Amino acid sequence: MENTFALVTGGSRGLGRAVCLELAALGYNIIINYTANESAALETQRLVETIGVKGVTLRFNVADRMETRSTLTKWMEENQNSKISVLVNNAGIREDGLMMWMTDEQWDGVLDITVQGFFNVTKLVLDGMIKEKFGRIINMVSFSGLTGVPGQVNYSASKAAIIGATRSLSKEVGRRNVTVNAVAPGFIKTDMTEDLNEKDFKKTIAVGRFGKPEEVASVVGFLASEKAAYITGETISVNGGI
Repeated sequence: MENTFALVTGGSRGLGRAVCLELAALGYNIIINYTANESAALETQRLVETIGVKGVTLRFNVADRMETRSTLTKWMEENQNSKISVLVNNAGIREDGLMMWMTDEQWDGVLDITVQGFFNVTKLVLDGMIKEKFGRIINMVSFSGLTGVPGQVNYSASKAAIIGATRSLSKEVGRRNVTVNAVAPGFIKTDMTEDLNEKDFKKTIAVGRFGKPEEVASVVGFLASEKAAYITGETISVNGGI
């Protein structure tokens, strides 16, 4: 797997970092996408390389189509002997608020990164997977996109859209040995949930605690492996039994 890469969007910290390390442990070289926190991305690169694989940082905003296209295309042109076999669409943000008070910016910001970001990155990477007749696309969604959560109309809408896209795309590319799946975490201890009081929510969770990023990353690792070759179009919940 010397020239085989996994691209993780939003891979610099939290859940994204855990996914990068999990895939590195499987032998994949890692492309760590980030938008602003260069120091965190470089730390993830360092951790990946201690496992014995290559780590690359690429700065681009997945919601910006032109920036995404130019940055990824340049990397592909400069690394023509390499291939991106795994794509994890992990980039996302929360901008919670009741819809009656939600601003245009809160709606657009969440949808642009999650939904437009999925399209912008996946479309570029998919062509190579189809030509190679192998690929693993794993989309990070949320239990919010499955059940709906008050105060998260924007977030729930964005994740539900990706669940639908996962199902549809899986039917388009399955015959090319490209699988497309989604992972739906519940409450996971990351920067995105640091404003939540675990005590207030753990009563609703069967195992009585928030999850760890590594517990989600292990499912991503499984879906990226050959062991999951017959699984596609699925959404796997990792939520401790909410």
